[in-house]
Amino acid sequence: MRDYDAQPVGGIARRLANILTARGIDPAATPSGLLEPIPALQAAQARIPARYQAALADHPAITAWVHEVAQAGRPGPGGAPGIAQGRSLLIVGTTGTGKTHQAYGAVRSLITVGVRLRWKATTAADLYADLRPRPGHDGERELMDMARCPLLIIDDLGAAKSSEWTEEITMRLINRRYNEMLPTLITTNLGMADLREYIGDRVASRLTEMTDKVILDGPDRRRAIAAERRRPAAAA
Repeated sequence: MRDYDAQPVGGIARRLANILTARGIDPAATPSGLLEPIPALQAAQARIPARYQAALADHPAITAWVHEVAQAGRPGPGGAPGIAQGRSLLIVGTTGTGKTHQAYGAVRSLITVGVRLRWKATTAADLYADLRPRPGHDGERELMDMARCPLLIIDDLGAAKSSEWTEEITMRLINRRYNEMLPTLITTNLGMADLREYIGDRVASRLTEMTDKVILDGPDRRRAIAAERRRPAAAA
């Protein structure tokens, strides 16, 4: 696993920046400022939670990842690239540092630059709740659908209660995506040692190889926004 912190780009991100520059692409450019609506993006908005429908992926490592995935995709109908294989991201940070915002922003950025994109998003807690055995529900089929999806977001890994069953489900899901080299965006509040204890050594080992780690720091944005809203009322 390669680490990115909130400072200027280093490691693989610098290498990607050099590749993109050689191809005439500005690695610092963020796909934004659309001049006209993009149908695929409009369709995706219906599946993105309301709070993140304007999310923007502006962290340098995540922007570089978006460009890398867009460049690597195999052309499909009409010449538009589609997701084939690629690196995954482990987005780490304390509560409120913008991990989910960056993950949904990455999806919006990929669609904005024209990538044909089938994607799914879930929290770890919802993942386990949805897959729990119950009458009339084919959890195995749903698990395989997630495992094969070209792009998957798993939000808040480590936030749900752990058990042997959740560890097995996580192992099967991550192992399938690891073997097929399918891009996965994972967010977590846990440091690597705590995450390893939660998901087990086998999953942690695969994540170490398949992901680039992006560390988000800074204050809790939610608390900062709440404090800003209270300020005018206090002044009055």
